[in-house]
Amino acid sequence: MVTNEWNIVIVEELVFVLIVLPFLAAICSYLIRSGAVRSFIVLATGSLMAASALLLIPRVPFAFSPKALFGVGVHDIILAADFFLLFLILYFGFKHHSLVIKILALFQIVLMAYLEFFLIRDDAAFLTIYCDNLTLIMVLIISIVGSIICVQAIPYMKNYEEHLDLKKSRQHRFFFVMILFLGAMNGLVLSNDMVFFYFFFEVTTLCSFLLIAHDGTETAIKNAVRALWMNSLGGAAFIVALVLIYKEMGALDMQRIVHTSPAAGLCLLALALLCFAAFTKAAQFPFQGWLLGAMVAPTPVSALLHSSTMVKVGVYLVLRLAPAMNGTFLSQCVALFGGFTFLAAAALAVGQSNGKKVLAYSTISNLGLIFACAGLNIPEAITAAILLVIFHAVIKALLFLCVGTIEQHIESRDIEDMRGLYAQMPLTALTTVMGVIMMIMPPFGVLLGKWMAMEAAARNLYVIIMIALGSALTVMYWARWAGTLMSDPFAGRFRPERQPLLTWAALASLCAGGGVLSIAAPWLYSRMIIPALNGNYVPPYTVHVGILENSFGVFPVLPLCLVAALGFVISIWAVRRAARARIIAPYLSGLQTAEPGVFRGPMNRLVKAEARNYYLSSIFGEERLTTWINLGAAVLLTLLVGGAL
Repeated sequence: MVTNEWNIVIVEELVFVLIVLPFLAAICSYLIRSGAVRSFIVLATGSLMAASALLLIPRVPFAFSPKALFGVGVHDIILAADFFLLFLILYFGFKHHSLVIKILALFQIVLMAYLEFFLIRDDAAFLTIYCDNLTLIMVLIISIVGSIICVQAIPYMKNYEEHLDLKKSRQHRFFFVMILFLGAMNGLVLSNDMVFFYFFFEVTTLCSFLLIAHDGTETAIKNAVRALWMNSLGGAAFIVALVLIYKEMGALDMQRIVHTSPAAGLCLLALALLCFAAFTKAAQFPFQGWLLGAMVAPTPVSALLHSSTMVKVGVYLVLRLAPAMNGTFLSQCVALFGGFTFLAAAALAVGQSNGKKVLAYSTISNLGLIFACAGLNIPEAITAAILLVIFHAVIKALLFLCVGTIEQHIESRDIEDMRGLYAQMPLTALTTVMGVIMMIMPPFGVLLGKWMAMEAAARNLYVIIMIALGSALTVMYWARWAGTLMSDPFAGRFRPERQPLLTWAALASLCAGGGVLSIAAPWLYSRMIIPALNGNYVPPYTVHVGILENSFGVFPVLPLCLVAALGFVISIWAVRRAARARIIAPYLSGLQTAEPGVFRGPMNRLVKAEARNYYLSSIFGEERLTTWINLGAAVLLTLLVGGAL
C-alpha cells in the first residue's frame, strides 16, 4: 500500500488525470468547433490517460479519499451530480415519451434521497478511491484501448460525415461523449465508495444513450431509448442493493462488502441484485437487445461499448464481488447463467451474415464465459476471467475498427460482400484475419483463457458441456469469416490500400498489442494476475520460462509462439511465390462463356457462378432461437434472484 507522502501526491495527480481530465477535455471538445483543435484535444487527452495508467503500475495498491474542493466535500459534489443525472434521464423519458424510463428514473431518485437523507449517518465516511491489480488492469484497458479507439474515430468521423453529406458537423457532441465515457469508466473502477460507483454507473448509461442516438434518425432514437430503459433497470436494481447493504452492514465500502461472505440475508439479496445490474450492463440475455441496437451508431461507438467501456462494467462488478459470493448458491447460478449465455450467443452468431452482428453476439458470448468463470469462483476460473477480459478488450476493439474501415470502403458490413477482400484491401483484410486468428488459435490469449476456463469447469458437468459446445460454435463462425476474406485467388504485387495515418496507427497498435500480450501471458500472469488473486485465492499456475503449468496440464506459450512465428515466415514466402502465379478461372463443366465466372445453364440462359456460406438460419436463426433463449435466461435470472431470498 502506498504510504509515502510524496507517492500519495503523485497518485492523486494521476487519478485526477484519469478521471477529472477527461471530463474537462470533453467540455473543451464540445465548446471548441475547430476540427484541428478538437483532434489535438483528443490525441493529448488519450496520450495523457495512457501515460498516467502506465505510471500507476509501480504504485499499486493504493487508497485515499480526495480532499474537499472549495470547502465542499467530494461526496456532496457527487451526490448533487447524481441527482442532476437522474433528473436528466427523467427529462429524456418525457422527451421520448417512455413511461418505463420515467418510472425507473423516479424510482431511483426517491431511493437515492432515502439513502442519502434518511439512512446514511452524517458521520459515515467511506474510503473513496481504491486501486489493486484488478482495478489497474481495468484502468489500463480503459485508458489505452479506449484512447486508441477515440484516436481512430478522428479520421473515421470525418469520412462518416462526408458520406452523409452533413451540412453541420456533429463531431463536437460525438467526441464530448466519447471522452466523457473514458473518464466515467476510470471513475467507476477506481471507486470504493458504492455511491461514487453508482454515479459513474449511471454516467455510462447516459453516455451510451447519447452515442447510440448520435445520428438522430428514428431508428437511432428508438434503439437509444431501448438502451436507456434497459440500463436504467440495472440502475434501479443497483440502488435497491445499496439500500439493502447499508441496512445490513451500516457501510457502503466496496472492500468491506468484498470481504464479507454472507450465507443469507439482505446482503446476499443485494449481491444478487448487483449481479442483475451487471448482466444488464453486459447485455446478457434477455437484455441483449440494447447492444444489438447500438450497431446503428458509428463503428467507433460499437468498438468502445464492446471492448473497453460499457459492457466491461458488468464483468468488472461481478469479478470484484466474486470473493463475497464464494461457496453460495448465488455463485453457482452465476456460473450456470454465464455458461448458458456463452453457448446461446455463439449459436446466434453462427446464423448471422452481418459482420457487426457477429461481433455483437461474439461479445455477449465472451462476456457470458467471463461470468461463468466468476461464478465458478475458484483460482483457475478467476485467472481465466481476468485473461479473457484483457484479450477480449484488445482483439474485439481491433475487429470492430477493421469492420468500420472495411464498411467505409465497400459500403457494406455483410460478410458475403467481403468475399475476396484481400484482393482490394490486402492490409486491412490481413489485419482482420489476424484478429480472428487471435480469437480462436494458439498461442494467443483468448484460447489460453478458454483452456483455463475449461479446466476450472471440469467438475461442473453442465457448465463444461456448455463451454465445450459454445467453443466449437465459436470456431465455426470465426473460421468462416476469415476464409471468406481470403477466398479469392491472389497474384501480382502486394499493394496496400490507402488509409489515414491515424487509422493505420490504431489498427497496427491493437494488432501488435494482442500479439505481444499473448507472448507475455506467463509474465502477465505472474506480475499482474497473481497479485489480483492474493488475499482471496491461491494462485493455481506455475510459470517456467514462458510455460504455464498446473496439475491439469501445460500451456507452452513460448514454444507455440515460436511455431506461430515460423508459420508467419512461411506465409510471407508463400505470398511472394503467389505473386508470380497466373490466375485461372474455375472450371464450370465446359459450359463457361468468355466472360469469367459465367456459364450456360438450363434453357441456354447465362448464369453467373457465385459462392456463398451456409448460415444455417433454419437452425441458428434469430427468429427461431431468440424467444426460447430469452425465456431460458429469464428462468435462470429468476432462480438467481429468488435463490438469494
